[in-house]
Amino acid sequence: SPAGMALSVLVILLLSVLYEAVKMGKAVLLRRALLALPRSLSQEALTEPQQGDSGPTQSSPSLMAFPTFFPRWFWFHVAQTLFHVVQVVLAYMVMLAVMSYNAWIFLGAIVGSTLGYFL
Repeated sequence: SPAGMALSVLVILLLSVLYEAVKMGKAVLLRRALLALPRSLSQEALTEPQQGDSGPTQSSPSLMAFPTFFPRWFWFHVAQTLFHVVQVVLAYMVMLAVMSYNAWIFLGAIVGSTLGYFL
């Protein structure tokens, strides 16, 4: 029916807009995650032995206890992972709709992607 087709095109258009919004949100989150990273990530800087302490066991990274808290950059990485999963799911949904070889669905995906990128 024409109403069903119009609704399908609208849904695909909105999915494409949402895909572009998630892609942009992931880029913004990446920028924030990079700002949250510590300046030095070297294990040597993190595990320097105290003066007077000698012995490889105290400065060995493999013997360090796992921290009881997670740094801020870890939570940004978790959020980026979730954004990536949502982005991939949306991309596959739009791809499956386009693979129906319907010209109107295809145009809905193109217009939605264009509109989402523009916004």
